[in-house]
Amino acid sequence: MKTAIVIPAFNEQVSICEVLAPLLQMTEFDIIVVDDASTDHTLELVSANPQIIVLPLAVNIGAWKAMQTGIRYCHLNNYQRVITFDADGQHLANCIPALCCYQESSGHDVVIGSCPERGSIARHIAWKLFRALSGIKVEDLTSGLRVYGRAAIEILSTREASLLEYQDVGVLLMLKTFGLSFSEVPVDMNRRVDGISRIFYSWGAVAYYMTHTTLLCISKVRMSNELSYQKTIQNYTK
Repeated sequence: MKTAIVIPAFNEQVSICEVLAPLLQMTEFDIIVVDDASTDHTLELVSANPQIIVLPLAVNIGAWKAMQTGIRYCHLNNYQRVITFDADGQHLANCIPALCCYQESSGHDVVIGSCPERGSIARHIAWKLFRALSGIKVEDLTSGLRVYGRAAIEILSTREASLLEYQDVGVLLMLKTFGLSFSEVPVDMNRRVDGISRIFYSWGAVAYYMTHTTLLCISKVRMSNELSYQKTIQNYTK
């Protein structure tokens, strides 16, 4: 199965080489780094290794859209599976084989590397609220360690998916709308080597994230209810 590991990176010069070293030993996977217009030496460091496919962006477009750039590359180049991986040192390369094996044996479209015990109080409050609003029974909603099958790759390559701002609840809601299945596998995670969470670094950022994602959940659930109602009416009038 043609598989790529996609890593969005923005100013990750402190951690990127350490992150890539064990991944490059996994020769069955292609490594794709999407440099999100870094202003440090990230692009220089990843470009020095010919084993890495580097997609440099001219302007900073944010973590999700940088990730989607890599996913679109995989869609155009006929990859059957994409593993998304963070550049900040949180994710462990030795978790990848178990995630891939589970995805193959279960047949699920998406498998999430789940580490729900991590994170702040704010993160856990957000997870609890969004599980209730969205109906998505996933413990670790913000994990960026995921395995996407071909159906998920196709959906996440669309223009509609580019309207999303975060790779978490919105992505799962979109996949759920298309009837895709997803599950979790427990994994260990490290503390980030450098930098801060772009969602939970301040209460202002948390407030924006909570408002944005709450409205997204409400709109998606309302749309699903309307579609169910229309389908019921159509069946009744036949």
